[in-house]
Amino acid sequence: MAGDKKRGQNEPEPRPIIVKKIIVEGHGGHHGGAWKVAYADFVTAMMAFFLLMWLLGATTEKQRKGLADYFTPTLVEMRESSAGSNGMFGGDSLMSKDNYPTTGGQGNQAITIPRDASGVKDQGGKSLKAADRAKFEKIKAELEKRMSGKGLDKLRKNVRFTETREGLRIDLIDEADFAMFAMATDRLLPAARTLIGEVAKTLRTMPNPVIVRGHTDGLPYAAGRTMNNWMLSSARAEATRRALAETGIGNDRFAKIEGVADRDPFVKKDPYDPRNRRMSIVLGWSRGAETPEPEVDEETKAAIRERDNPINIARTEARALDMGGTALPAGAELLNPGAKGTSSKPGKH
Repeated sequence: MAGDKKRGQNEPEPRPIIVKKIIVEGHGGHHGGAWKVAYADFVTAMMAFFLLMWLLGATTEKQRKGLADYFTPTLVEMRESSAGSNGMFGGDSLMSKDNYPTTGGQGNQAITIPRDASGVKDQGGKSLKAADRAKFEKIKAELEKRMSGKGLDKLRKNVRFTETREGLRIDLIDEADFAMFAMATDRLLPAARTLIGEVAKTLRTMPNPVIVRGHTDGLPYAAGRTMNNWMLSSARAEATRRALAETGIGNDRFAKIEGVADRDPFVKKDPYDPRNRRMSIVLGWSRGAETPEPEVDEETKAAIRERDNPINIARTEARALDMGGTALPAGAELLNPGAKGTSSKPGKH
C-alpha cells in the first residue's frame, strides 16, 4: 500500500496480533449436580429427625425401652486402646488401669452389659421367673401328696392349678356334691377348712406374697336381702384369709384380699354353674419377676363398659329371678328391677 511505511533493512518483521475471544456463560453453576446431592442429604437428615420426633411422641416408655434394647449390641463392648492394646479385654483383666492421660492412670476399664427386651439384665427377671416356676411345680406336687395323706383324695378334682400374670393360682372350686361354705354364708365347712389348712402348710415353704380372691355364681339374691354377691365374695375371702393365717401364713404375706362377685366366672358360658363359686389363692411371683400389666385396647374397654352398664346388669338379674317364667318383651325398659321376682328363690350357696 502507498500509505504503509516502508520497513528499513535492519528492522524485524512485525509480530502478528492474536485476538482471543472468551465467551463467559452466565449462571453456569446452577446447572451443575453438586448442589442436588447436598440438598438430598439435607432432606434425608430432616426426614430422619422428624421420624425420630414422631416416634418419641407416639410410643410409650416401655416401647421406647424395647426399641433401645433392640439396637443394643449383643456382645460385651470393651473400651479399646486401653492399657496399650486393642481387642476384647486388650490382653488385660477388667481390674487393669486405663492408659489414658486424662485419668492419671486411675480407674478401671469400662464394660457395657446389654439388656434384654424387658429392660432388665439378662440374668434378672427371667432367671427369677424360672426359679419361681420350679418352686411352683414342687408346691403342686407337695399339695397333691398332702391331700393323699389326709384322706382328701376325693377333693383333688376341686383343686386346679393355673399360672397367671399374678403367679400360681390355686382354685378351690365348688361343685354339686361339694361346697366350701354353708349356704349363703361365709362359714367354712369342715372339709374345706382341712383343705385350706393343707394349702397353707404348703405355701409356708415360699416367702412370696399371697392374694386371696372370692368368687360367686351369677345368681343374685332376692329383693329385700341385706347381702349381695359383692359382700358375700368379700366375706368369704376374709374367712379364707383367717383360715390361712391360723395355719401359719403371716399377716405380712398377704398382698391383697378381695371379692369379685360373679365378674370372673370359671365357666364363662354359664354364670349360674356351681363351679363359678370358688376361692382363688394366688402365690405371687418374686419381686422383679412379675409380668407387666397388659395394655387394654379400646375394644376391650368398650366391652367392659357394656358389661358394667347398670341397665344390662338389671336385665340380667331380672332374667335370673324370672327363672323362665315370664320373660320381658323385647325393648322393655326396667324402671324398678329390684321389685321383679321378689318371690323367687335366691338359691345361693
